[in-house]
Amino acid sequence: MPPRVLYVSDLVYKAGGRRYGDEDIQLSARLRRDFDIALCHPLDAARLMGAFDLVVVRNSGPVLHYQEQYDAFRERARAAGVRVYNPLDGRADMLGKRYLAELSAAGYPVIPTAGRPEDLGRLPEARTYVVKPLAGADSIGMEFVPGDRLADIAFDEALVQPRIAFRYEVSFYFVDRDFQYALYAPDPERRWELQRYEAGATDLEFARRFIDWNTLDHGIQRVDACRAPDGELLLVELEDLNPYLSLGLVEPETREAFAVRMTASLRELLR
Repeated sequence: MPPRVLYVSDLVYKAGGRRYGDEDIQLSARLRRDFDIALCHPLDAARLMGAFDLVVVRNSGPVLHYQEQYDAFRERARAAGVRVYNPLDGRADMLGKRYLAELSAAGYPVIPTAGRPEDLGRLPEARTYVVKPLAGADSIGMEFVPGDRLADIAFDEALVQPRIAFRYEVSFYFVDRDFQYALYAPDPERRWELQRYEAGATDLEFARRFIDWNTLDHGIQRVDACRAPDGELLLVELEDLNPYLSLGLVEPETREAFAVRMTASLRELLR
């Protein structure tokens, strides 16, 4: 009998430039070749998960919209020993944005980030700064402020970065520690109008530094970066909770290879 998988998705969530429902309907249909799949809304996951061998959290939307229920899901899954994919021990966006300040202080190639008032002096001067909520997602709550307003920032709720006039954004997609494909947005103003990106050895070395830092043995991760004016890649975020995959934009053979690798990853986690 195939393993029973509870596939968590908010199929009707309206995400700018993305079609959550389309991606999850197609991917879950492909996974049915190897698993018994049932789809459910994120708010139903905690109630239903006990009847399944594995819970796969996919395009479930920003959890800040249902933070209390999500926290309860995590707590109940851990207490009951429920297998969750991605596993719940991610160190990046799964826990909020604080990791960006930690990586910046440790010298990783990240957009310079201040997580405390005393760190503001380490940021390069800029005309405008970006204030990101620690619990932000989908750019919700993000602000652009001038330097003279930085003293008003509540650092227990947010972090600060200089606004960078980057050349483009690029995303690298991984299953476990294996690179799958990369996509980029040539126009910085059109984040989700993506094209195929041919990642070179230096690009992949950059992306793998963050995959290695996160220490997740299983799961899907998306490394989002920007190409700075000097040509350096800088991390924007490491999405390890429910990264949108833009699978509809890649060629069929790449989409199939991704599904095959994800299937293998799920089977390894079940063992």
